[in-house]
Order: sequence, then C-alpha cells, then structure tokens
Amino acid sequence: MIKENKIQLFQKKAVRTHWDDEKELWYFSIVDVIAILTEQKELEANRKTDCYS
Repeated sequence: MIKENKIQLFQKKAVRTHWDDEKELWYFSIVDVIAILTEQKELEANRKTDCYS
C-alpha cells in the first residue's frame, strides 16, 4: 500500500491531505479547512499535532 501525504492549496493557504490507496479517496485536515474558512490568524497554532502519527 502506498501512502501519499501532500499539501494542497485552498484560498492560497496550505491544507494537509492524505491519499488512501485502498479506498481511492483524498482526506483533508478539517482543522486546516476550518481555520481558513474562519480566517484564523493563528493557523500554525492549530497544527500543533501531527495527524499522521
């Protein structure tokens, strides 16, 4: 199984993503998306935890 973790851009801001080869689906970090949509200035503070560990 090949796992791909990539950064995608949404409104010129980085959003962490993960590709699931088995299900053939992209998963997006909801923390990143909500921070962008609510225009939080402390976006990096919301990323304190690593969602891939």
